[in-house]
Amino acid sequence: MTLPVDNRPHVVHVMYRFDTGGLENGIVNLVNHMAPEAYRHTILALTEVTEFRHRIHRKDVDFIALHKPPGHGVWQYPKLYKLFRRLRPHIVHSRNLAALEVQVPAWAAGVPVRIHGEHGRDVGDLDGSNVTYQRVRRFYRPFVHHYMALSRDLADYLVHKVHVPKDAITQVYNGVDTGRFCPAPDGPQPIEGCPFDPSRQWLVGTVGRMQAVKDQVMLARAFVQALVLAPDLKARLRLVMVGEGPLRAQAQAVLDAAGVADLAWLPGERNDVADVMRGLHAFALPSLAEGISNTILEAMASGLPVVATAVGGNADLVEAGKTGYIVPAADPNAMAQHLVGLCSGPEHARAMGEAGRQRVLAHFSMQAMVDTYQGVYDQQMQRVRSHKQGH
Repeated sequence: MTLPVDNRPHVVHVMYRFDTGGLENGIVNLVNHMAPEAYRHTILALTEVTEFRHRIHRKDVDFIALHKPPGHGVWQYPKLYKLFRRLRPHIVHSRNLAALEVQVPAWAAGVPVRIHGEHGRDVGDLDGSNVTYQRVRRFYRPFVHHYMALSRDLADYLVHKVHVPKDAITQVYNGVDTGRFCPAPDGPQPIEGCPFDPSRQWLVGTVGRMQAVKDQVMLARAFVQALVLAPDLKARLRLVMVGEGPLRAQAQAVLDAAGVADLAWLPGERNDVADVMRGLHAFALPSLAEGISNTILEAMASGLPVVATAVGGNADLVEAGKTGYIVPAADPNAMAQHLVGLCSGPEHARAMGEAGRQRVLAHFSMQAMVDTYQGVYDQQMQRVRSHKQGH
């Protein structure tokens, strides 16, 4: 029996590792919500594809893991070249610096459309001033047809530091599933396994990989400082920190040393983030660097006021004084003051959360994100067709 020919254009999405994270979550949402007849998708991880792959609901998506060793991947070029020649994708879409190197073998293999996305900053380049990283990006620039920048900050970086023409950059905000991430109808609901009762206590939480760039230790210090600023809040204020990684033990140590470990819950990684959000009263993001944070958008969609650091695209999302607050990075005292204010004024906090949800519905819908990506894909495919016809 002859298999039917699949005439859909084929996109290969390339990232360093396909695992729990905002970048990867954005790919999941894009693939799940794009019309199936529009494009065919393959997920290519330079290292590993984890169980996170099950977040993609479509059955026609292929997953490839190359198990690349650390270091520059020039030795992977022949393997990538052969892979792209075999897959014959119409589009290769790499994400972040760690995957940018695939653009050379994609060019060599004749991939007609090559797109690169900048999703956030590396811990070794928090403010974009790392000259080596700028030079690496400039080296690969001739191999990339179009760039996707997930914040104004990253778009400006591409223009001014990497010297990418403005018309070769599309800024796109992540979209959030506002059906999945929504407030509980009768106020925060108990979180499975959590020792705190949101009907009697006031829960501030964060969700994310516990690694240096996310700086959850700062939030632990801010929580301790909040209880110093307002000791009466010990009866109500509670901290929830969801995620796994090297900072988990460090954050726990800060809480232990302050004698408030019983007022915090660090359960490790969870796969029920939407339910966790519905059990909180406020959300905090203490990162040292961000692109456009999925978790901020998910928190806002869940009706939570957000206190986030003034890095990356956070200020693009949080309207200071309306949907939450923006504080300096690595400043636990500033974070603590706003946590005290929100906990002490629950009605004001609730109003901020409602304003945040309305902002997400108006500006950060899943459909708007998918339309932007598909529009770029369509535009680049049309450029290739026009070029062929011109010859």
